[in-house]
Amino acid sequence: MGNAEVLVAGAGPTGLALALWLARLGVHVRIIDPSASPGLTSRALAVQARTLELYRQLDLAEAVVERGHRVPAVNLWARGAHAARVPFADIGAGLTPYPFLEIFPQDEHERLLIERLGKLGVEVERCVELVDFSERPEGLIARLRRTSGEEECAARYVAGCDGAHSRVRAVIGTGFPGGTYRQMFYVADLEAAGPPVNGELHIDLDEADFLAVFPLADRGRVRLIGTVRDERAEHPETLKFDDVSVRAVEHMRLEVRAVHWFSTYRVHHRVSEQFRRGRAFLLGDAAHIHSPAGGQGMNTGIGDAVNLAWKLAEVIAGRAQEKLLDSYEPERSAFARRLVATTDRVFTFATAEGVVADFARTRLAPLLAPPLLRLETMRELLFRTVSQLMIHYRRSDLSEGIAGRVHGGDRLPWAAVEGKDNFAPLAEPRWQVHLYGTPPADLEAWCAARSVPLHVFTWHARYGEVGLERDALYLLRPDSYVALAAAPASAGVLEDYASSRGLSLGAGSPRTASSTLE
Repeated sequence: MGNAEVLVAGAGPTGLALALWLARLGVHVRIIDPSASPGLTSRALAVQARTLELYRQLDLAEAVVERGHRVPAVNLWARGAHAARVPFADIGAGLTPYPFLEIFPQDEHERLLIERLGKLGVEVERCVELVDFSERPEGLIARLRRTSGEEECAARYVAGCDGAHSRVRAVIGTGFPGGTYRQMFYVADLEAAGPPVNGELHIDLDEADFLAVFPLADRGRVRLIGTVRDERAEHPETLKFDDVSVRAVEHMRLEVRAVHWFSTYRVHHRVSEQFRRGRAFLLGDAAHIHSPAGGQGMNTGIGDAVNLAWKLAEVIAGRAQEKLLDSYEPERSAFARRLVATTDRVFTFATAEGVVADFARTRLAPLLAPPLLRLETMRELLFRTVSQLMIHYRRSDLSEGIAGRVHGGDRLPWAAVEGKDNFAPLAEPRWQVHLYGTPPADLEAWCAARSVPLHVFTWHARYGEVGLERDALYLLRPDSYVALAAAPASAGVLEDYASSRGLSLGAGSPRTASSTLE
């Protein structure tokens, strides 16, 4: 298949998202995977709001929403009875264009990404395994193994999206410290009936084992995810669905009509010591793995992919110096370490044993959750956290300034005014400037001369409510995070930012330089 600018090892959601972004940005990419076909089963289900915002950049968000299922509520079960219902239909209203929890199984997700990659002329190379690679001054040489023999691939960079047993991570020789949960996880795809089959999410709090029933888009189909920790977990190869389904059937009155597939697996909590070494990068499960609490894993891997893709594209195109790539590891590893620590605490609490833990789960949680989540501040905090809207890069070398309540490194606050929202220009994944108010003439001239899009929004009180400052300048990175927030706006502050970081920002772009949005 020849050489590539970026070789992507692994065709799960992370690798596919990375290849898709790179191809969209004009990078010659090869993506390989040792499996003979895409997965037919999946563990990951949730697609968080931040992922949908990023997918909007590639015209993917609406396809995910249409093919998936919005979860209207979360139900808590305790002591063999339905204990509480917490509405989730629009829990993030006013914060994002996607203020809901979306369920879209990983196998269907992968098929959509493969379909979109194919439209860009990139095919996943199946039954191809990365054996080794070695760096050279101008790039690297990777050794690949096919059923027909071995071949070499020259590339500028290699991206390890090859999972928990990453070959890329092994080659660069970085550690993967952490541990393994003692519980065995199981997942089952069912055709069923009963109270938990109503299109909502159901969680059983009865015992110190996790059990949840997730709705799927097909009527009467659900996904069970749970844990087993007793002696049965010592021999997972002998486990059958009947061995683990008693609680769901008896406590939640689930009527199982067909089991389409059933699988068991172990879960680790680990973070790689390095996310980059030289021309090799680690993303997704190759870099970090953790409990499924909160539906964060797949979304975090996709976030890794988006973060790295635009940086590679800028460097390869000559619009940025190599040092831009140094920002990938500190930005993504910091979040990964916080995430692993948080999900570990949540999962440990949910599965803790003892009288106190049992009382907190079965009595306090059903009693306190509904009234707490009726409070707007609590609903917003929960949604921002789970949806990954709170991810920021304030400590990054790429982040600078404060204007209003917005810091360099923050996600741009979303605001809709008279049916139009300020995220619309972000559909173009490139450097751009946003200004809410009246731009100075020197800024308009600077942006026009360098083909940097300048999007001017007529000031409205709503922009102030979400934290934006009138007449301030917000420089957006291609991944839609704020790189620079400055007030007052001026061409000088933009020039200083770009020159100090070796960035061209708009060089080489054929697009229109500016627009005005009401």
